[in-house]
Amino acid sequence: MPILKGIKILLVDDEPNILDFLEMGLLNEGFEVQTAQDGMSAVRVAKEFQPHIVVLDVMMPGMDGFEVCRMLKKTGNISVIMLTAKDEVEDKVKGLTLGADDYMAKPFSFEELLARIQARVRNQFPNLLGEIILGPFRIDDRRKEIVYKQQVMELSPTEYELLRFLVINHGLVLSKMTILDKVWGYDFGGDENIVEVYIRSLRDKLSDKEHRLIRTLRGAGYRVDLQ
Repeated sequence: MPILKGIKILLVDDEPNILDFLEMGLLNEGFEVQTAQDGMSAVRVAKEFQPHIVVLDVMMPGMDGFEVCRMLKKTGNISVIMLTAKDEVEDKVKGLTLGADDYMAKPFSFEELLARIQARVRNQFPNLLGEIILGPFRIDDRRKEIVYKQQVMELSPTEYELLRFLVINHGLVLSKMTILDKVWGYDFGGDENIVEVYIRSLRDKLSDKEHRLIRTLRGAGYRVDLQ
């Protein structure tokens, strides 16, 4: 992943130590960073700063992260990664329902947050990157083309979107429901086993007979390993 100059990130957390740590790390990665310690400040800073990505704590005094997320999502194409001290399903569902794009439970590693930020950039702001090169893959959204090991792949539109989603989120475990939501759409009414059918087709086209590239994690989902 290249240094992401020009990508703007707003960090929102009421714990100064966390803000300082994340700000220093993200600045070192080449991002433009601003911070806020409460919900009202976050909304004000976002309006002025116009960030691409907001890393947003849920539990804050006054206006909580859920309300901030709801307000930010009304303003435009902002990607929101929500943080919480609790890994509770209800909180996750509420955040995602309000438009959050990703969710992480504290404590978390900086490396994992960076990977999720990079995935959000590749997903929502590919125009800022041009071609996306990840391991043996080159993804060109303008031409709707994926090159694997210097060979252009023959893919249907759905295969393209699925492989793109898997590769862009490489290293992360993606459940069937997550894949259905992001590739087929939340209102897809078919059988979730359609994911298995398309994964099998992609493995054939990638000559991934031993499933070393697209791995199956039983009961959890799929993960692309590029190493």
